[in-house]
Amino acid sequence: MNRRQFIRLFSQGLLGAGLMPALIEAAEPDDKRRLQFVFAQIKYRGGDWNPHPLSVTPLMEELMARTSVEAASARREVTLGDGDLFNYPFLYLAGRYEFDPFSQEEIETLRRFLTYGGFLLIDDALGQQGYGFDKAVRREMQRIFPGNDFKRLPSGHAALRSYYLLRRIGGVRIASPNLEGINVGPSTPVIYCQNDLGGAWERDQVGKWTNACTPGGEAQRKDAFHLGINIILYAMTENYKDDLIHVPFIRKRLTR
Repeated sequence: MNRRQFIRLFSQGLLGAGLMPALIEAAEPDDKRRLQFVFAQIKYRGGDWNPHPLSVTPLMEELMARTSVEAASARREVTLGDGDLFNYPFLYLAGRYEFDPFSQEEIETLRRFLTYGGFLLIDDALGQQGYGFDKAVRREMQRIFPGNDFKRLPSGHAALRSYYLLRRIGGVRIASPNLEGINVGPSTPVIYCQNDLGGAWERDQVGKWTNACTPGGEAQRKDAFHLGINIILYAMTENYKDDLIHVPFIRKRLTR
C-alpha cells in the first residue's frame, strides 16, 4: 500500500474505523468539507522532543502560499500510543538529546505505520553524529527495521524533486550536505535530516527569525523551507515525480 492509497482509505473511513480521516476534514461555511494536511509531531520520553515549538506554523504558511495544499496552521502533538496515530500519514520526530527507548508496543506500532504507507521525517536539532538525538534515532530505527540501515538519498530521489528541484539541503547549520533515508521496498517512508530544519523554519511571536542560518544565511533558510515543502508533498504523493510524463521536463530544468 502506498501513501496515496493510505490517504484515500483514511479519507473514505476504510482504515481506523471510528477515527478522524488522515488529512483532517475541516468544515467550510457552506457545510462542504475539505481535507487539510496536518503536521503531527511525536512526543516521546526523555530528551527534548520539542526543540522549536514555533517552527511549524511558518512552514504551513509557506506550504499554503506556494502550493494548492490546504493545511492546518497548528501542529498536532501525538504519542506512539495514541489511538488516533494512524489518522496522520505524516509524522515528525525532532530533538537534540538522547531519549528513552520506545516500548516494544511503540516499536511495533511505528513499524506497522511505516510499512502500511505512513511517513516519518526525522530532524536532528543538534547535528552530532553518534551522539545525543542521533544516537537514539539510529538505535530505535534499528529496532523498527533490523538490518535496514540509513542510506544517503541520491540526488535524483523523488523527495528532492517533488515540487522544487533541490540541489542543496538547508537548515540552521549544514551538519550534513545529504539526507538519509530508510527504504521499504520501492518506497522511502523515513527521511532523516541532521541540519536542524525546525530551527530554520522558526519565527517568534512578532515574526522575527529565532535562529541565524550559518554559513549560508537566508539562502540556506530558503533551502530549508523548500525541503520542508518537498518532503510534505512526497509524503502525500510518494513517487509521482517518477512518472515518465515528468522526466523530460525535469531533465530540461536540471540542465539550466
